[in-house]
Amino acid sequence: MKSKPSFKQLIYAECISALNTKVEALKSLIINLAAGAENDSKSSAGDKHETAKAMIQIEQEKLNKQLGEFYAQISILEKIDATAQSPKIIKGSLVKTDKGFFFLSIALGKISAAQENVIVLSPQSPLGALFMGLSATQKVQFNNITYQILEVD
Repeated sequence: MKSKPSFKQLIYAECISALNTKVEALKSLIINLAAGAENDSKSSAGDKHETAKAMIQIEQEKLNKQLGEFYAQISILEKIDATAQSPKIIKGSLVKTDKGFFFLSIALGKISAAQENVIVLSPQSPLGALFMGLSATQKVQFNNITYQILEVD
């Protein structure tokens, strides 16, 4: 019998799902942009056409850059073992504080898992960097807010 996934594993799965959704949306935009450029090239001529073509190309480059960033975030996440536990906060730790949950992995922002809001933040972010290496019962202060660490998973 397969065991029920932990809260941290649910958060991890939600992060992967959120990134995959963003990747698919970007791919769709890139495909639609390419189709629009193809249709535009069949019906336009002159300087106006060249300007529109250049604008579409710039937009495609921007979207492809974003796509690369999402793939890089997925790669970072895939290197995290969602079952690993440590008494000290490390990359991949789920931190329960008196102000809520934080998952130190990538800069993704707020997500929901198991009816709980979780802030997914990078260990390199200002708050993430302050959390790193700490353990339960310790406190950290950021922007005049004190975070009491209750649990580390």
